[in-house]
Amino acid sequence: MARNGTTTRTSSRTSIGKVVFASLIGTAIEWYDFFLYGSAAALVFGPLFFPESEPAAATMLAFGTYAIGFVARPLGGIIFGHFGDKLGRKTMLVVSLLLMGAATFAIGLLPTYATVGIAAPLLLLTCRMLQGFAVGGEWGGAVLMAAEHGDDTRRGFWSSWPQAGVPAGNLLSAAVLWVLAAVQSDQDFQAWGWRIPFLLSALLVLIGMWVRLSIEESPIFAEAKAVREAEPDKRAPLLQVIRNYPREVLIAMGLRMTENIAYYIFSIVVLTYLVTYMHMPKSVAIVGVLAGSAAQLVLTPVIGALSDRVGRRPLYLIGAIGTGIWGFVFFPMVDTGDPLMITLAIVIGLSFTTFMYAPQAALFSELFGTTVRYSGASLGYQLASVFAGGLAPMISVALLGTVDERNTTAVSIYLAIAAVITLVAVAAAKETAGSSLRHDRTLDELGSH
Repeated sequence: MARNGTTTRTSSRTSIGKVVFASLIGTAIEWYDFFLYGSAAALVFGPLFFPESEPAAATMLAFGTYAIGFVARPLGGIIFGHFGDKLGRKTMLVVSLLLMGAATFAIGLLPTYATVGIAAPLLLLTCRMLQGFAVGGEWGGAVLMAAEHGDDTRRGFWSSWPQAGVPAGNLLSAAVLWVLAAVQSDQDFQAWGWRIPFLLSALLVLIGMWVRLSIEESPIFAEAKAVREAEPDKRAPLLQVIRNYPREVLIAMGLRMTENIAYYIFSIVVLTYLVTYMHMPKSVAIVGVLAGSAAQLVLTPVIGALSDRVGRRPLYLIGAIGTGIWGFVFFPMVDTGDPLMITLAIVIGLSFTTFMYAPQAALFSELFGTTVRYSGASLGYQLASVFAGGLAPMISVALLGTVDERNTTAVSIYLAIAAVITLVAVAAAKETAGSSLRHDRTLDELGSH
């Protein structure tokens, strides 16, 4: 697509540091909201919104509403991707953050089943769908702003910072829950304390909006838009992705499977497992997730930078193989009931997922052309999320079985199968580290006519 020999140096007046910070803080806030729901589903939503069910069944129903958020993510990815490829990345980042904040704040105000009956879970479901729709559009815009403002040789490092926003958001949500668990009784937390973290999201969204409104549009997108306007193609970006990049979408989905499933087992399912199956205090589980998220936050830019030196694929192999094996070690460590062993199991498990997640933003950005990059990257990322992270809590709880006859080996096998799928995708993918983002099959196709 570099028809005029333009280099990859940004022409924007916005510094790469400012762009990365805006992507990081906005992503952290959106994922704070998204993960907060998952933690609440594991800890309180079952009895509050599905009180007539047996504890394990109530948790399953709560995770069912949790999964709906993942079902909505591809729709958000498609719609935000369409307008992100047509209008620009920045506008969609602002809209997605506003929508996520509104949905999360609304959850903090919801009446429970005891107050309004069946309307309570239906309202919860609606808010969760809006959360999923918003976060489906968030990821693509955040990572592309960082990737397209940066240079080819350090894209893995710069693009990893929005990825670091995910553990930062989880860290923030777990920290707030931990503080509340420390200062409140279980009765107060279940009665009203759980609402506080959701209501706090309003303040965080205002901060994120202020930062995101101060950055400029991606210069690479601006160049591609100018070329496309000179040679218009009326097909929607999604249709162009399906026509020109079907293999890349499938590869992206395969690359997501292990990382996404493992992440939710190690950070969300473990909460349910410790509290419901092992009858341990929720503070033990939250501290473990806090430590794991902190480790991810530190490791993500380090591994992202390493991917610029050794490539994306070798690190992905380490992550997929390590995660597939670790599933069989994870539960025996957790079953010891030792808080230190539990924390160590979570930290190591989440560290393995980071070997895949850190270079993922750069890799997905490099798979697709500029005029369809938002749509293509979002489609592969979010479609996989439905079958991976969206179903992982429900499948894992179903495989665990009853509290008295839990089967952790089945969950480990489930994770190992996902690892095999990702290894196949890694084998099918080409190494993209150091490649230029100024390429586009759609524009090449137009230019040939």
